[in-house]
Amino acid sequence: MEQKYPHFTLRTVLSFLLVFLLHRSTQQICSVPGNIFTITENNDVGAFVTTITTEDGVILTITSNPADSFGLSGNNLIVVKVMDYETTTSFTVDLQCRKGDQVLPLPIVVLIENVNDNPPVFTESQYTLNVNELSPVGTSVGAFVAVDADDHQLYYRLMPDTAGFRLQDNSPNILVQQVLDYDTVKMVTLTLFAQDTPTPTPPSFTATATIHVNILDIDNRPPWFQPCTETTVGLSKICLSSGYTGKVNLTEQEVGALPLQPGPVRAIDGDKGLNVPIMYSFLTENGIFDINQNTGEITMLKAADVAGPLTLTVLALQTSNSDQFATTTVTIVVVTKSVNPPRFEKTEYEGFISADAGIDSMVLESKASNRPLRVQAKDKDFADGFNPDVRYEVQESRGFSITPQGFILMAQNLEPGHVSLHLRAIDSFNAESTTATLTVEIMPEGILGAPGGYGPGDMAALGASMAVLLVISMVFIGLLVFRIQKGKTDWRKLSEASIFRSSLGKGPGELKDGVQYTNEGFQNDGDTSSVGSKGPEEMDGKWAIGNGVTSRAVEETVIKVSAPMYPNLLPDTSSLAGSDKADSEKEVKPILTKERRMEEGYKSVWFKEDIDPNAKEEVVIIPDNGEREGDDDDDDDEEEEVSREEEEEYDNSSPQTPKVFFSDADLDDGRGARFEDEKIQTSDL
Repeated sequence: MEQKYPHFTLRTVLSFLLVFLLHRSTQQICSVPGNIFTITENNDVGAFVTTITTEDGVILTITSNPADSFGLSGNNLIVVKVMDYETTTSFTVDLQCRKGDQVLPLPIVVLIENVNDNPPVFTESQYTLNVNELSPVGTSVGAFVAVDADDHQLYYRLMPDTAGFRLQDNSPNILVQQVLDYDTVKMVTLTLFAQDTPTPTPPSFTATATIHVNILDIDNRPPWFQPCTETTVGLSKICLSSGYTGKVNLTEQEVGALPLQPGPVRAIDGDKGLNVPIMYSFLTENGIFDINQNTGEITMLKAADVAGPLTLTVLALQTSNSDQFATTTVTIVVVTKSVNPPRFEKTEYEGFISADAGIDSMVLESKASNRPLRVQAKDKDFADGFNPDVRYEVQESRGFSITPQGFILMAQNLEPGHVSLHLRAIDSFNAESTTATLTVEIMPEGILGAPGGYGPGDMAALGASMAVLLVISMVFIGLLVFRIQKGKTDWRKLSEASIFRSSLGKGPGELKDGVQYTNEGFQNDGDTSSVGSKGPEEMDGKWAIGNGVTSRAVEETVIKVSAPMYPNLLPDTSSLAGSDKADSEKEVKPILTKERRMEEGYKSVWFKEDIDPNAKEEVVIIPDNGEREGDDDDDDDEEEEVSREEEEEYDNSSPQTPKVFFSDADLDDGRGARFEDEKIQTSDL
């Protein structure tokens, strides 16, 4: 803690010298350890100062006691009052030591030690500053000093530190920190702190002052025509205006101020804080129009006699500073007068929309339709009634907007209920307009769009019915597919029968009219696994019929043919003979006879004499030993035995059932295939 010592007075110095000399020149009957003592201000009453050492019999008294601030407690000098450094910084107390006739004066100096017991103080609690906008950075705007009675050094800080101002090097001097803009900030409130210690640890005291800074607008901008779009370029702010437009009729003089778009000619001072009055004038004049110097209203002096646009240049300048000015253009279009204004097709419209439709959804023309509502205004001045210059607007939109095509859109989410709208159609060419009303019913969620106003339950029932119909349709389609697949199986069997017929005739084209074949092995239509149900291309290069048919297993095949077969067999002998030559070098002479001929090389077809023409016959296929030259002898013997058994079976058969025997070489398909266990019924083909 910093201690401050007062300047000694002359009396104090003399007292020190006297005490020193007495201690040197006289016999010491009393003494103190030193001559200067210190006591801290704001002390407690009775605080100890020092002890006076005396000889026996010495009487100690206080002869001089400033403000009665000290006293004796035995040989101890004490303080009987609270000391204040800011009031008195030191005291001199005169003591006397007496022993008999010997008297010794004893002066004591008491210094008051300063402590930090007083806060800093500003002259005022609030200050006001006026600062021009665009003041250079670093410009001093004011200094506000606080005073500390304890005479301590003060530490300053400013808050907030982002309001465009700062302090200079821990002093109360406030500087501009950044460029100020009146349009952005018009006033700043700052708080200045003064603290008597570097840190706020006790004992520490702080003083505060509030500073209000007013940002002043300066005359640095020209007039701004309204409306305009404000933009900033560097440190400058400008306002862009697109000018004004209006229309007048040819050869007609308008009375009063001309209506202009986007509004009347009007300019304001770009320095809004100054708001200097503006005056108007034409830079170019044509003798048709006039402008009011104070208001900017444009009127007609006479009618225009030429159709087309007329461009006027308007000057706006400040009355107090003519160097601040701006210009704009006013385009007046001279048009021929319209005969018919646009008219809505209806004066009242009604629309519907769901509350959950969402923003930008179209209003519908009915509850049970998804067709959007469209409002249109027709103009009889046009042959088709369509005026391309007509535009639409919703006055006091109330949550809806309208497209250039006349469709109504939801502009914000609304609660269920009714909204009344006022529609306006404006001919932008001549400013003629018409109005109509629209009532929009905002439906609760999930209702709008259901035909007839049906609810979700009705729609769910409809969906279930449609699902049942879909299942029935799928079953019906499955049945059709099954019948088609079955038809394909029949077709395959017919194809196989045709192949078998071709094998009998040794060629696909050699079967004779009137001969029909039916293989009983094909009677099982459902047997899709039968080898015979496959097409010729699926048989691995072999012609086969029936289950387990191989080129080495030739067994009996019984073919039932009708009576018309007999006369047709005779012409086939040449075909059969030709086929045999392709398989064997033997000469085969097939004949048709009623007698058996057992010579080698003959193939016989024989019948009993008492054949019933209406009876069904059987054709027995007899294996041809000539094709089995490479087989084992046992196989040949077995085949010959089979042939004999078949012939015997024929001898014992009923005379009503004649049999026709073919050599198996006649039935060979040309690729080594054999037919076994098959019966072809002619009536089944």
